[in-house]
Amino acid sequence: MMNQQPLYFLNTLSRQKEEFVPINPNLVGLYSCGPTVYNYAHIGNMRSYLLSDIVRRTLEQNGYPVRQIINITDVGHLVGDADNGEDKVEQAARASNHTVADIITQYKSAFLSDLSGLNIKTTETIFPHASQHIAEQIELIKKLENKGFVYHLDDGIYFDTKLYDKYPELGHLNLDGQTAGTRIEENAQKRSPADFALWKFSGLQSTRLQEWDSPWGVGFPGWAIECSAMSIKYLGAHFDIHTGGEDHIPVHHTNERAQSECATGETFVNYWLHNAFITVDGKKMAKSEQNFYTITDLVAKGYSPLAYRYFILGAHYRSPLNFTFEALAGAKRAWQKINNMVWAWPSGGQCDEQLLTTFMTAINNDLNTAKALAILHETMNANLEPSTKRATIEKFDEVLGILNEAEVLSASELTPIPEEILSLVQDREIARERADWGRADLIRAEIEAKGYEVEDTPEGPAIKSRN
Repeated sequence: MMNQQPLYFLNTLSRQKEEFVPINPNLVGLYSCGPTVYNYAHIGNMRSYLLSDIVRRTLEQNGYPVRQIINITDVGHLVGDADNGEDKVEQAARASNHTVADIITQYKSAFLSDLSGLNIKTTETIFPHASQHIAEQIELIKKLENKGFVYHLDDGIYFDTKLYDKYPELGHLNLDGQTAGTRIEENAQKRSPADFALWKFSGLQSTRLQEWDSPWGVGFPGWAIECSAMSIKYLGAHFDIHTGGEDHIPVHHTNERAQSECATGETFVNYWLHNAFITVDGKKMAKSEQNFYTITDLVAKGYSPLAYRYFILGAHYRSPLNFTFEALAGAKRAWQKINNMVWAWPSGGQCDEQLLTTFMTAINNDLNTAKALAILHETMNANLEPSTKRATIEKFDEVLGILNEAEVLSASELTPIPEEILSLVQDREIARERADWGRADLIRAEIEAKGYEVEDTPEGPAIKSRN
């Protein structure tokens, strides 16, 4: 289908909504910053890949073929996210007494499994590894060196940000007011605090697990140079769309843009799209807060990854989103209702073109998935033949990606829990709060005698029928 409506994105570079005009309508280039494979991706990380998936699906629904790149960072991303500290992948390898290859394989496999569970399209997506594109990174640095954009320090080769007038634009940075140790780690030798490493030297006392020869000495690439080298290799020096989390704006993506445009002399990216953060119970997600959840964690607690996908799509990608299990439970109920109704309706109907136009108007307005889901619910309740509603919602789902017939609940699973059982569960919770374990056990036995069982979880009691 070739949608004739205009498509708009909020471009981070201009801070304005702009109509999408492809460089080549026959193949749109889309680059998405991928994971650093030293640990499992958490549910906040996955919002970025849901964004890139909606971008891709929307482009395809508008008739544009897409070439998508999601890089795998397996070297060069240091603990401080800047130019000092240990490599995150190497640190994980040492801590676990595994090889770097083992660490990369383990966490890349987990990441790909998460993408699959979330129904994120990966057909023909390219997943290049930074460690497998060292030659391309060295060549890019050599171009920058030949053009006079780099200087040498004791610990590596650095990009001189003062020589690129547009450097502050993407992140709206105030470089004059910037001091070392605030935005990035301090290096007293650097000409400017914003300058960043293109190539780091291993050093004479090297204990690095990954290092390569280069024209400047044995070492490894900086974090940003890998994305420039791989995006240029697979999409060209000038491509359409770059996505990522908003945390990448002031440093990583700003550095990518600077080194790429200085090396090639061309505009690097036309449209920059960034998703907002996810908090958990109002706090930043962190292991220290014990609120670091993965997709696997959600599955273990009884939530389908598609319920989480529905939860994420319920808010605009640029809106901060607070995750709670109560909110996820609500999203799960709504998502289950959609699946059960759609698959109960007969197939073979015709899509309602007017509703589809309304839906695409919402999606094409900077990926307004929240409005699109509202239109889906209106369609469910519309005065239309069930087969027409199913065909229309299936068309919506080519963008939303939330339907899965295998997730349809049985009639027993859909049966509401009787008030009598809910009251017993509440009485048991009161007994537990009072440490009256004997009464709590008696109430559990009564619940089980009535055909239900209760499981205690961190989010509260979970009740299900034993029949």
